[in-house]
Amino acid sequence: MMWKTWGREGMDAADYMRRAIEIAYRGKGSVHPNPLVGCVLVRDGEIIAEGWHGHLGGLHAEQAAIADAEERGISTSGCTAYVTLEPCNHHGRTPPCTEALLWAGVKKVVIGALDPNPTVRGGGMEALREQGIDVESGLMEEDCILQMRPFMHWCVERRPLVLLKAAVDSDGRVDVDDSSPSERFTSDSSLNWAHKVRSEHMAILVGVETVVRDDPELTARGVDARIQPTRIVIDPDARIPENSKVLCDGLAPTILIHSKPVLSEDMPHVTRYVLPSEDREIEIEKILDLLGDLRIQSLIVEGGPLTWKKFLKAGVVDDAVLIRSQISLSSGNPDAFGELDLHEAAMQQISEEDCGGDIMTVWSRRH
Repeated sequence: MMWKTWGREGMDAADYMRRAIEIAYRGKGSVHPNPLVGCVLVRDGEIIAEGWHGHLGGLHAEQAAIADAEERGISTSGCTAYVTLEPCNHHGRTPPCTEALLWAGVKKVVIGALDPNPTVRGGGMEALREQGIDVESGLMEEDCILQMRPFMHWCVERRPLVLLKAAVDSDGRVDVDDSSPSERFTSDSSLNWAHKVRSEHMAILVGVETVVRDDPELTARGVDARIQPTRIVIDPDARIPENSKVLCDGLAPTILIHSKPVLSEDMPHVTRYVLPSEDREIEIEKILDLLGDLRIQSLIVEGGPLTWKKFLKAGVVDDAVLIRSQISLSSGNPDAFGELDLHEAAMQQISEEDCGGDIMTVWSRRH
């Protein structure tokens, strides 16, 4: 079967790359730490095959597109490949994509974004050119980079991209009091959104106080989370209860960060790290450096106002989402957190929408 321009006439190169970007999203939540990548093969103005990186260790997008054509008996000789990321030229979990393209007889490769890793950047492109393949790069580059933003950010900064997620009542309260477990006051739509976003990130971070009070699972539930995010707890003084779900349930990898060594017998899914600190306040930058070394590319900061404000003060929050419920908790600390905190941390509001009655505002760091 051929996709005759999906019923559209007069498609151009940008349309083909746009399609590659579209299908790349099918791997979301399943391929990290690899980036989302899509590829379409075109001949005589027709898309003859398409592929995307669907799961970690599986075929890369170029290989998947070639396999798609092969399974349906379509020759790829002389076609043009549109791929969102520069084809790899090294052996990893799979053979190099450059070799697959050469084997398939592709005559031209159009690349959206070059590999951001300085040690391999341009290598795939040059390897193809050396074999006589016509190569172009930079088509819809900004769109391709945006789709792979966590991967691109990590390759350059060696730290995860940080999303702060906060929820408050109509008056900016978070809890009725500081001693009892917190109660949910946001809408079902907001809850569903939160679990979807968790499934798309590599890690979730909270302070130990959240675990002590609420004993949360910190997992993505009710969504197709094929890879559960790693759970991270900042716990300088090793206060986490031994029967906490994150220590006992084995549902996801769990990292505890202490300020001093701790003797413990943990389940296999638990790892403890020590980041020494004289005043028991572990530097946020050191935490992010550690997570970067662990190849964690995207991080959701949850928890409560204390944790949120620490990350904002450190200037490391890239994006933020504030969910303001229309419900009033009627007691507790008003204005515990809100838009003013984000403004003061040089965050800029970029959108606002209704989420099941809650008001969800999205923020990005000013540059």
